[in-house]
Amino acid sequence: MSPAESPRPPSAAGQPSPPATEQTAPPTGPPLVSGAPGATPGPFEGRPGVPAGPPPAWPPPAGPPPAGSPPQAGPPSSAGPLEPWPQTVRWQPISRDLIWVELLRLGAVLVVVVLGVAIGWALSGHWLFGLGLAVVVLAGAVRAVSIVRAVRAWGYAEREDDLLVRHGLLVRRLSIVPYARMQFVDVSAGPLERAFDLATVQLHTAAAASDARVPGLRPAEASRLRDRLTALGEDRAEGL
Repeated sequence: MSPAESPRPPSAAGQPSPPATEQTAPPTGPPLVSGAPGATPGPFEGRPGVPAGPPPAWPPPAGPPPAGSPPQAGPPSSAGPLEPWPQTVRWQPISRDLIWVELLRLGAVLVVVVLGVAIGWALSGHWLFGLGLAVVVLAGAVRAVSIVRAVRAWGYAEREDDLLVRHGLLVRRLSIVPYARMQFVDVSAGPLERAFDLATVQLHTAAAASDARVPGLRPAEASRLRDRLTALGEDRAEGL
């Protein structure tokens, strides 16, 4: 026994005491992740081809994309070229007074047809004339409703290089008339249209099938549109 070591006192029973063991406290706090400072390297870290740090989360967490990330492309739009009408232009509606013009025209035709069927029914007394009269009245009512909706569907839009005209209910039609293809533009107004202070602008192009018209305009608007289309047509034709 060296002089620096002091003898341990014997136990109460006269037996030597067991050697002292070092006690350690259990670790507290969150477990260390592999790759973090102070963490024990994993079994595969440090090998070629194995990146250091925690493994990436899989699958990616759900939620909104982080700020600054590029927008993700959505599903392709299923809207056709006519559904809806192009909203990148400013559409101009026509006058609602055109409804009365068209209803008066329809009424004049119905009066003639109903009078003819009624006279035939009165002279012959056959039930087919009565059935024909009911069909005529029903068809006139359906046509009156369609006239109201058709007039509201009319519209036109002036763009830089062309004029757009839309109309139609069951069969929608969108006409695009380039200014450079216009030959001449005229304004017309029938007796009923003049009674309601309306006019129609007719556009004539090189192809007869592509002619378009804009009905139900006030005379001042019709004159302005005619002059503007004529001037633009001349400018575009000179450019060609």
